[in-house]
Amino acid sequence: MKFSLKLLLWTMAVLAVALGCSGFYFVNYVFETSLEREIGQALDENSILSFAFETAALNVPTKYGILSDSRVEEISSNLEAGGRSAKRMIRILDEEFKELYASDGFTADYGLLHKMDESIKNYRIMESDGHYYVQAAVRVNTLDRALYLETLRDISDVFQERAVGFSLYRRVTLLMLLAGTVIMHLIASWLTKPIRMLTEATRQMAEGDYSYRAMQVSQDELGQLTRDFNVMANSLEENIGKLEEEIQAREDFVAAFAHELKTPLTAIIGYADMLRSHKLDEEKSFMSANYIYTEGKRLETMSLRLLDLIVTKRGAVEFQMIPAGVIFAYLKNMFHNDKEKEFVYQYEEGELWAEGNLIKTVLVNLVDNACKASGPGGRIEVSGNREGHGYRFQVKDQGVGIPKEEQHKITQAFYMVDKSRARSKNGAGLGLALCAQILELHGSVLEIESRPGAGTCIRFVLPGREGGAYEG
Repeated sequence: MKFSLKLLLWTMAVLAVALGCSGFYFVNYVFETSLEREIGQALDENSILSFAFETAALNVPTKYGILSDSRVEEISSNLEAGGRSAKRMIRILDEEFKELYASDGFTADYGLLHKMDESIKNYRIMESDGHYYVQAAVRVNTLDRALYLETLRDISDVFQERAVGFSLYRRVTLLMLLAGTVIMHLIASWLTKPIRMLTEATRQMAEGDYSYRAMQVSQDELGQLTRDFNVMANSLEENIGKLEEEIQAREDFVAAFAHELKTPLTAIIGYADMLRSHKLDEEKSFMSANYIYTEGKRLETMSLRLLDLIVTKRGAVEFQMIPAGVIFAYLKNMFHNDKEKEFVYQYEEGELWAEGNLIKTVLVNLVDNACKASGPGGRIEVSGNREGHGYRFQVKDQGVGIPKEEQHKITQAFYMVDKSRARSKNGAGLGLALCAQILELHGSVLEIESRPGAGTCIRFVLPGREGGAYEG
């Protein structure tokens, strides 16, 4: 069952109970008020008639001070004649409950008289032939007689008004329930509109449309729920996009890795087969063996860098304070045998918070790439200086440079701007990808400035220890 229908049914059920109870209470309250008023009037009327009867009896001439039955009947007849317009009837009984006088239609039994006390009045509500009456009785002591005066007042109008009130209220209640059903249906539809929109958004997203968003139609809690849902949907879409990009990157990585394996393996297999199946002179044998050695070294370099890349992605590194001079001394020692390039080292003394071997790997890769990009006699500048609480490294060459549209791709695994030149120098396109991963662990990134034919400048800043961004 839909929530809007549940809301409608429960609301109408509560409304029906509320209207029924309030209507019953109201009609009964009016009825009881009218009934009490009629009873009060009936008792007052009974008192007035008893007083009038006593007064009339005292003023009627009697023989020997005795009130005869005929005198009683005469007085009663006069009392009834004076109150015909009041729609009430009277009855007079003697001490033995013998009827001395009774108005036409006075059919009440004597049950009320048997319950009477001499000093009080008594009354009851009775029904006869579809009419309702207030029967009141009082004891009248006059002269030497004790008589009973009963009055019967017709109050059928009060009961009729109650029946009409209930009938009218039922019709009004029915109309109000019908009108309330229509109004509550509209209200329930309006209140549950955000829920329907959220349901539709959930269905659309379940079907794969992650860009679908629920429209916010209110500013209440449901509106806040819609906003939170859309924020969640944005995060979900963003995460799915990242997952798709990561999957695509992995597929590209596997494809590039397979391609990079195929090229050297083809050369190795081809030259090995030539050495195996042909008798070659010394020069061709040396050339074939050299090709096999060169491609084998490239495979070795690629496998080692892949291992380094996998290790750094795990992030299991320990940081310590390292003097900058130690790093630059290592670089000088690594490249001192390269006589074809001009190396310039400039640095400020200071300490950096890092994993020493990984930072050495980054700088060796950057200097090695600068060497590959530079021709014989090319100048390569390696510098370092303090910057705030951190330390900045910079490697600059005057080589071939990198096109602007290629610069954002060079940190991708196996990506090479000039594949033929990179392969000729045992490049595998993994060096900068490894550098970017290592620097990410250190809370830093590569900054690249380059123009084709004008050289390349790559720099990065290691934050200080107090930053805490990359402490182990």
